[in-house]
Amino acid sequence: MEESQELPECPVCLQPYDGECTIPRVLACGHTVCESCLVNLPKKLPGAIRCPACTVLVKYPPEGPTTLPKNIDLLRLIPASENPRKPVNKPKNVSHVPFLPRSWSDEFYSNWKNYLLRDDDVDRNKVSLLPVGYFSTGGEDDSVFNTEYLVRVMDCLREMKEDGREELGLVLRAFTKQICRICRMLGLWGDLGDGVLYLVSEKQRWGNFLDENLCSFEKDGVFNFAMIGMEMCEAVVSLHGEGLIAGCLSFACFQFDDFGHIYIDLNEVLLTGRGINVMNVVYSGKKISDEEIGILFKDLLKRDVFVSPEVLLKLLDKKGIEVECDSSRYSIGSSSDAWLLSCILLRIVNGEAFSDELVDYMCHIIVKGSENCEIDCSSVYTSFMEKVSSLFGTKFGDKCVPLQQILCKCLDLDPEHRSLVRDVWKCIRELVIKPQFDKLVKLDGASYDENGDRCLVAGKLCLMSGVRPVKQEKEETQGNETNGATDMVNGLTEGSIKSKDLQGHLDCVSGLAVGGGYLFSSSFDKSVKVWSLQDYSHLHTFRGHEHKVMAVICVDEEQPLCISGDSGGGIFLWSITTPFKQEPLNKWYEEKDWRYSGIHALAVSENGYLYTGSGDKLIKEWSLRDGTLSGTMTGHKSVVSAIAVSNGVLYSGSWDGTVRLWSLSDHSLLTVLGEDMLRTVSTVLSLAADQHTLIATYENGSVKKSDFSAFQ
Repeated sequence: MEESQELPECPVCLQPYDGECTIPRVLACGHTVCESCLVNLPKKLPGAIRCPACTVLVKYPPEGPTTLPKNIDLLRLIPASENPRKPVNKPKNVSHVPFLPRSWSDEFYSNWKNYLLRDDDVDRNKVSLLPVGYFSTGGEDDSVFNTEYLVRVMDCLREMKEDGREELGLVLRAFTKQICRICRMLGLWGDLGDGVLYLVSEKQRWGNFLDENLCSFEKDGVFNFAMIGMEMCEAVVSLHGEGLIAGCLSFACFQFDDFGHIYIDLNEVLLTGRGINVMNVVYSGKKISDEEIGILFKDLLKRDVFVSPEVLLKLLDKKGIEVECDSSRYSIGSSSDAWLLSCILLRIVNGEAFSDELVDYMCHIIVKGSENCEIDCSSVYTSFMEKVSSLFGTKFGDKCVPLQQILCKCLDLDPEHRSLVRDVWKCIRELVIKPQFDKLVKLDGASYDENGDRCLVAGKLCLMSGVRPVKQEKEETQGNETNGATDMVNGLTEGSIKSKDLQGHLDCVSGLAVGGGYLFSSSFDKSVKVWSLQDYSHLHTFRGHEHKVMAVICVDEEQPLCISGDSGGGIFLWSITTPFKQEPLNKWYEEKDWRYSGIHALAVSENGYLYTGSGDKLIKEWSLRDGTLSGTMTGHKSVVSAIAVSNGVLYSGSWDGTVRLWSLSDHSLLTVLGEDMLRTVSTVLSLAADQHTLIATYENGSVKKSDFSAFQ
């Protein structure tokens, strides 16, 4: 009896290869590992992975293991597995925005980043703008340092009230895509000049909807009226389809595009709602009389602003305004917008005569429309409908009687008795298109969930006054201790930090370092100067270098040190305990050869070693105790111009345009960034690194970020 053949298996998970889920992939070292294990092996760096079989560092493709070649020889030997193991998906990358004084989380940033427009993306003349927040513009002095645009906009969003920010996000999510008959939202834009955060939407070319000729329809103007009415209805139905109710509308909310089609501008809807809320303020905290109701409605109708009874009563209630009689039993819903459309269409046809009749009707039903006056309200409604019908019939005659009836029905006090907007649309459409074509129409996609819809005019975006809030002045008191780090962050986030010129060096300043309560600056004038961090006065000068000082760092340990390196290979250690001494604590020189061009970069690790980047293309490790050379790292093809140390990894940048990552434990090369890029070589000037991120600056002016958060 033949022995069963042992199936080849993955050296990590010990599962047999099957060619479907446990797919054998060949690494650069020649060993084979299954695709699922390669995805889930711990990776501290992108572009490099240690082979599980031989532990050699090999390249890991950025696209993942699917781009590695399959081991065809193994696939020929193995049968298909009946129960393939399901691979584990690779965790998604987490967005990081390091090196910013921020008070918002990565999740908060990822939720809003796609809606932020760049500070130079907006032309005020071509978009519609609505203020939704404010931030500091900084000081008036030319020597003020302003935080970057992103930080200030994100902080402005974070400081918003949660319910207002939630509503803003709802509007952006719904209308950043193209919706029928609604101007698309472009995003959020912060104007650094006036310190205002704007909600930005498209602006149609032909501006406001109302034109003097719209009120002069005759019997032969039915077609024009029908086209206008249909497109207005379509815009409102699209709004309902996104779960929003306007609650108020004006002629300014509608615009014509280049092809003569009507669009609704949501920014104008919100601005109209703010205007209504501001008008209500004058009555805050007291009862409103019949006469005042009339004045309020007349003021609104003078500006061709329409609001349904239930919405107006809701706004008055929010302002603490008492109505003499209870007429607020009706809830706000999509039928509230049917009231608005009916008012607008009748106003277009009948002009100011309709507005006068509407004022009388609204005053009566709001002030006197209690349950005990149902008979009286019914008679007032009947009288109002007769007047409206007479005005409408004068313009269009008997042909538009069905439309006249449905528009009048939309003006019923009880929202449940009103027609829906889509029913108004169908009635208008029948004036120009025969009903037999209705089977081709699908206008039932709008949501009419009265409990789930939001009313814009009663929402938080409309409750904003649009006026910059006045900040209370901070009282200056003596004896209060302040935290310097907190002041620094607050100064950055508020938008301004005062600057001061520190003069003293006679040549180029080549490096800066902060430690021990001091600022250190190195210069080509062969000196290192010490400055006070309290008033930035000059305290001391370290002299002794015979060549240009190229780099300086500070070590804050039991014995604080300032370390400087020069172009002649000299490394000087200075004590920064007071009183400052003229002579260095220790100094030594790198070994020179014909290629040598001095020290260009310095860094110190937590284990007490100094690392230098030199002109001989080497990175050297020195003991700070006695200055002995304990190791070198070779690989760069030109001068090592920048070094940074973080989390057990040394980052080195060079004139060859690459950044190399080294393990501090064994000095092995982990990966190379920029080596495979087809571009003109640009010198790496500086590096900054933390646990997750590396920032590199280049001679050509570019700044590049590498995010390692997904590989920890």
